[in-house]
Amino acid sequence: MSTPLIEILVCPACKGPLRQDRGRHEFVCPACRLAYPVRDGIPVMLEAEARALEADE
Repeated sequence: MSTPLIEILVCPACKGPLRQDRGRHEFVCPACRLAYPVRDGIPVMLEAEARALEADE
């Protein structure tokens, strides 16, 4: 993904900043403790598709 696009993405739940986890192909919201998947290079920014982070993540 291009850097300008990554910089404007926010969490759809809280509108907070996201961090990219390239190893897991996800965008993570530390505030909501949700991880949004990236499928075929496209971030899926739907709360229904997000996974809850484990306590140790």
